[in-house]
Amino acid sequence: MVGFAPGKGDRAGLELGALLARSGKEDLRVVTVVPSWWPTPVAGGVDREYAAWSRAHGEGAVAEASSFLAEICPDVTGTAAWVSARSVSSGLLSESETPGTRMVVVGSGRGGGYGQVHLSSAAQVLLHASTVPIALAPRGFHAPAGTIGSRVTCAFRGGEVSRFIVARAAALCAEVGATLRVATFAVRGRTMYPPETGLHDEDMVMDAWVEQAHSLQAEALSGLQEVPADVETAVAHGASWQAALDRLPWERDEVLVVGSSRGGAATRLFLGSNATKILRVSPVPTIVVPEGALA
Repeated sequence: MVGFAPGKGDRAGLELGALLARSGKEDLRVVTVVPSWWPTPVAGGVDREYAAWSRAHGEGAVAEASSFLAEICPDVTGTAAWVSARSVSSGLLSESETPGTRMVVVGSGRGGGYGQVHLSSAAQVLLHASTVPIALAPRGFHAPAGTIGSRVTCAFRGGEVSRFIVARAAALCAEVGATLRVATFAVRGRTMYPPETGLHDEDMVMDAWVEQAHSLQAEALSGLQEVPADVETAVAHGASWQAALDRLPWERDEVLVVGSSRGGAATRLFLGSNATKILRVSPVPTIVVPEGALA
């Protein structure tokens, strides 16, 4: 399901939805949320005028989305509809509970730069309350006609939640024929000069962390019931999250999967609070598996 805001010119969410639907051989449903009208009559007929405007806005959105679908993904079975709700987030959350909905796709807010994910207020709510994964398209994302996903990179930090997400990503890759990469990221803090614990101690700590990360990755992969044809692992660190992600090569038709969960300092070392730090510098579309989707 794609949340679509008409008249904004950025079709990134539709483009990503088409790629994911095509890759998984799924149907695509585009939903626009319009403001709900007053449930009781208002003097002067303002309520009727507002309801008429809201319906017209919804019908216009359906026509615009249908035109985009015919252009972007004529090979995918797609439908468009509008619903009324008190807010965009509440409307999308309600529609995400429709049987058969496996994922909700949204674009980025206008505040971010092109090629980057910027969380809108609606996306923020979805990430905290959704019971299905949320896919976020970088602003301006475009997938050429007929494109399917070739690789899924799963951000791995160790622990039960990460193993669960790797298992789900592996099953998805096996199902659609994509390759899987399990990657662990970390930000290395600034070195103190002169170091209080010795010149090479920080390097030793990082080397030990890298070795442990590889071991945890191998353990997670050994327990998979469904294994894609091609699996690789990677550990990347840098002075910032941007630098850490830039250490790895990325493909144009790749997606990054991250898990969102509460945690302390150790969790932040690997993934950052609710994955937002990695999310904001990801060079590819990102699928977030919220806490609500782990049940």
